[in-house]
Formats: sequence, C-alpha cells, structure tokens
Amino acid sequence: MIRNIQIDGFKSIVSQTLELGRVNCFIGANGAGKSNVLEAIGVLSASASGRVDDESLLRRGVRPGMPRLYKTSFESASVPVHIGLSVQSEDASYRVSLLNPLENPEPAWSFKTEKLVSRAEEIVSDGVRNRRNLTPTSGLAALKMVELDTANPAAELMSRLQNFAIYSPNTPTLRAMVGDPQSRNPLGLSGGRLAEAFAEFRKSILDHDENLLDSVFELVDWAADIQTTVSAGSLLSPSVARTREVLKFTDRFMRKSRNTLTAYDASEGALYVLFCAILCLSPHAPRLFAIDNLDQALNPRLVARLTANLSGWLAISNANRQLLFTANNPAVLDGLDLTDSEIRLFAVERNSEGHTVIRRIEISAELLAMNRQYPLSRLWLTGNLGAIPNV
Repeated sequence: MIRNIQIDGFKSIVSQTLELGRVNCFIGANGAGKSNVLEAIGVLSASASGRVDDESLLRRGVRPGMPRLYKTSFESASVPVHIGLSVQSEDASYRVSLLNPLENPEPAWSFKTEKLVSRAEEIVSDGVRNRRNLTPTSGLAALKMVELDTANPAAELMSRLQNFAIYSPNTPTLRAMVGDPQSRNPLGLSGGRLAEAFAEFRKSILDHDENLLDSVFELVDWAADIQTTVSAGSLLSPSVARTREVLKFTDRFMRKSRNTLTAYDASEGALYVLFCAILCLSPHAPRLFAIDNLDQALNPRLVARLTANLSGWLAISNANRQLLFTANNPAVLDGLDLTDSEIRLFAVERNSEGHTVIRRIEISAELLAMNRQYPLSRLWLTGNLGAIPNV
C-alpha cells in the first residue's frame, strides 16, 4: 500500500506530508483544502502515466484549470517554480516536479525532474532535461514500466498510481438520467454504469460469499431484494431516459403487485450505498481511489453504518486496496474505529496565513476519555477535534 505522500506548492497546500492507512477520512471546513489533497494525488497519477494535461486530469476526476490555479499563491509565500509531488510504498518511491509557466501556459505540463526507486535500486533519476534530446512533456518513469516485471515493487506502485481516480457521484447519473462524462470499469466517476456494475457485482458475490451481499442489503432496509433487468418497459415512463440494464428494487412494505421500483424512483440513498459497496468490493475497482463527499444524500445513522463497513469490505476484496474520502457529516466519524491503525482520520484546516494544514487525529488517552462520554461526531461539532469553520 501507499504509505507516504508529500505535496509541495499545489493550490492551497504549501508543503504537507500524509501517512496513509487503508481507509483515510478527511474532514474540515468548506474551502479548507480537502479536495485539493485528492486532486494532488490525481496529478501525481497522471504523472505516473507519463503525461499531465487536461484530458489526463479529467480522466482521473481532477478539475482542469489554468496553471495559476494549480500553484500556491499566498502573500506570505513566494510562488514556487514547480509543483512537487512524491509517494512511497513499503518498498518503492516515486517523485516528480512539474512545470507550467503562469504567463505562457502550455497544453501539457513539463516534467522537470523524476525519480523512481525500487528498494535500493534507482530505476529513473532525471534532473533538468536536455530539451534537444527529450520531450519534456513525457514522463520517463512511465516508459520504464515496460522493462519492469509486474512483481517489482516500483511497477506495483506505478500501476496503483496510474489507475487512481476521484469519484464524485451525483444523483442524476446514478439514476441513469444523464450519461457519465468519464466512464470507467466498474463505475464511471459520476456514478455511471451503476446497474451494469451491480449485475456483475451480484453475480461475483453470490458465487463466493452470500454474506457479503447481505452486508450491503442490510443498509437498504426497505428493500427485500435488489436485482437488474433488461425489461423495464412496465416500470418506467417512456419519457424517462434509460440504459439497457436497469436496477430493480423490491419494496418489502408495498403490495406485491406494485412493489417494484427502478433507480429512477427508488431512494437516492440506496444508490449511493450500492455505489460505495461496488467500489470497495468489485475486483475491477482501482486499488487506490477517492470519493469526494462520500456522505452526501445519506441519513446520519446510515452513513455511520456505511463508514463502519468500508474497511472490512476493502480488506475482503483486496488486502492492499486503499480509499481516501472527504466528508462533512459528523456522523461519518461514528463509523470509524480509530483504534485500528489502518483507519485514519485527518483534520484539514487553514492556518493564520491561509495555508492548508493536514493533521492526523489519533486516539490518545484524553480523546478516549472524552469518547467514553460523547461520540466522535459530538466532539467534532463542539470543536474538540478542530476542523470546523470559523463562523
């Protein structure tokens, strides 16, 4: 797994280091820089694939923008010439610095330096490039991948980075009312392909462990069953857009002759639960991924239960799969077992100079004592954890 990420000169982050676990939750005020953390990893992912431009960033869920929007710009700190990003796993590391002039931006960013190391072996070490011999907008480490055995720690690290994506689901896309601009397998970044992904997911789960399916269905308490169908003519109005495969929910409380709903009519909370479960459990999902605003559209009690399931789902599907997510609902914290070192909570705040500062909240004797009296959600709301707006 990726254990360490260093971000320098990116948006509101002047210089910060993160030490990650399997599940990583980021909380903080609106505008504190939570999404900037995810997008910095998105830029690093594009770098690991060999090209950083609008297309490669959009593919990973990063909002494209002008160079002046990517580089830090504070009265108290000079604008860095380059953006520096680095990542470490247990046995490998990758570091890159990227350039794109503020005044004369190019379609693709230039690689100033790159370094890829596997254990003690230096695979790529490139300083300032000789532009007569090299294309500055093409990364060297990505080219080296073809020479490395897939079991090489550096190859594993780069592969994990290359497939990283930030998912930001929205209700119209989950309902299949609109298309997903960034389609992926198993799910698009906005929630596209939910019905198809669930059909694949249900089949694979039923073939191996029915209890896993039960752990998902328990979070949709009103549904007696969830399936997919290609015959949705009697369930949907002709004016409603539809995909070939459609989700079909059986409501346990309705009359049997009229107890079937599609994603168009069903609770949006159920769609977000299925979305998260598929990403955590599907063998086709990335080994490193992020969900921005995981808690949207979910009841506080439901989001706490969902969060409590995340680590177990990830460990079952792939022992090395990692999730980063942002949240604004305090109830999310009540589903986090911070005594598990692989579940980590980060407070994201702006300091007095406006710089984003990221602080891991660890279980201490003092926090444990407070937590015996009050849940973490209450402690966050009362300011005991920080990461609240100054309003």
